[in-house]
Amino acid sequence: MFSQVLLMQLAIAAGVTVLATGLFLAPLSNQLDDQAMRRALAIAQTTAAQPQIARDLQTTPYSVDGPVQKEAERIRKATKAEYIVIMNKDGVRWSHTDPNEIGGKVSTDPARALAGEQVMEIDEGTLGRSARGKVPLRDSDGHIIGAVSVGIAYDSVRARLIHAIPGLLAYAGGALAVGALAAWLISRRVQRQTRDLAFSDISALLAEREAMLHGIREGVVALDRAGRVRLLNDEAQRLLGIGDEAVGRSPDEALGTGRTADVLAGRVTGTDLLTVRGQRVLIANRMPTDDGGAVATLRDRTELEQLGRELDSTRGLIDALRAQDHEHANRMHTLLGLLELEMYDDAVEFVGEVVGDHRATAEQVTEKIEDPLLAALLVGKATVAAERGVALWISDRTRLPDRLIDPRGIVTVVGNLVDNALDAVGGKPHARVEVELRAEGRTAVLRVRDTGPGIPAEQRELVFTEGWSTKKPPAHGKRGIGLSLVRRLAERQGGSAAVTEADGGGAEFVVVLPEALAGDDLEPALTVPAAPEEEA
Repeated sequence: MFSQVLLMQLAIAAGVTVLATGLFLAPLSNQLDDQAMRRALAIAQTTAAQPQIARDLQTTPYSVDGPVQKEAERIRKATKAEYIVIMNKDGVRWSHTDPNEIGGKVSTDPARALAGEQVMEIDEGTLGRSARGKVPLRDSDGHIIGAVSVGIAYDSVRARLIHAIPGLLAYAGGALAVGALAAWLISRRVQRQTRDLAFSDISALLAEREAMLHGIREGVVALDRAGRVRLLNDEAQRLLGIGDEAVGRSPDEALGTGRTADVLAGRVTGTDLLTVRGQRVLIANRMPTDDGGAVATLRDRTELEQLGRELDSTRGLIDALRAQDHEHANRMHTLLGLLELEMYDDAVEFVGEVVGDHRATAEQVTEKIEDPLLAALLVGKATVAAERGVALWISDRTRLPDRLIDPRGIVTVVGNLVDNALDAVGGKPHARVEVELRAEGRTAVLRVRDTGPGIPAEQRELVFTEGWSTKKPPAHGKRGIGLSLVRRLAERQGGSAAVTEADGGGAEFVVVLPEALAGDDLEPALTVPAAPEEEA
């Protein structure tokens, strides 16, 4: 490709040089012609202005040795004109360079000069092609008695033009040499930048790049040095929920303010950065390019994070079942001992207490929370909390009918808040988590309080940022997703999620979900006086 580019540039430079030279020569030739004709006219005017010539024309016959011929030849030699012809009104020559032509009529029509005009022209005569100037010859009274015709040999004009060409060609050659050097330098630069690939190779690479970018299952976003999006492949458009209209705009303009835009813009640095876009959990990496731009890649971790959370929940349930199995074995050993001691009444009472405790726990939850999914979640969480040595309380203010429009979404919100609270109070004496779920018209208000260390005021917004966490990451991935999803689920329904300090210390998370319940005949929220609450 280097030789092709060089040859094309050299051809262009040579063509421009030839064109410029031709364009310069054309007006130069016309200019020299004009100068020759004006010089001839000036000589003719000077000759006709001498009164002696007019008198001699009227008083002496034409002759090779006549005064008119002698004066004309003197002027011709002094001005280096090719010829000076003085004629009468009939066009008969009184002077000529060739003595044999004296007395003959002129070869070109003198009518315009004899009519009083001054003429400049390029014409053919007895002495060949010449630049001519013709003026009328007047007597002392101003009457036209003849004409004066002066010629400048056209060969002299051509000689001046030819004499100017070498210098012009020297300039043209210098310009061509500079153009060739510039073409060589540009071609070398193009060669380095394209790695000496042919045009067909570059075209094939571009086609392959387009096919690869739009075929891979990983989002690719390219940004220019000004931070504007210049390329989005199909997967990036799907993951980010944007289209081709984002090209040419900054990440903030295309995505809105948030962590995803901060990651793409490079305001957040690091590897495998966690971000949430809509309901998708994305892993982003950003790599600067040599031209000052950057390329960001996006991977969808939504399913993996969901599987990870399910795995955490499953492990919690397994631990709870293991604890229950251990407790159940102890109770069975106790029952077996009572039976072997033939303490049958005590055995019946013991079984009744155990069954009653479990029934009471489920009944306390279901009588306040009618949705089966949410009730089952809290029963399971109560078992996990008991195994961790944490008291999980269901507030007496809790009243939530079975009218939830999106029960799975609320299960996600409550599950994340309870898990977060259990982690916060784990290992602390008198650990307690309180859950309050109630309906206010069609709005659901969810509160989860804990007796943990609480959250400092300056960090209460950071806890809802994806990737932010004070806890050790689990084996399957990263933390800092749960609370971010809680806020996003709330905001998607036009609600809110916030954290404040709980009464007596600890943290209190409040989530408000407008239009979370269906139907207009919902019971109003019950206001129950403060009273000792029941442990679930």
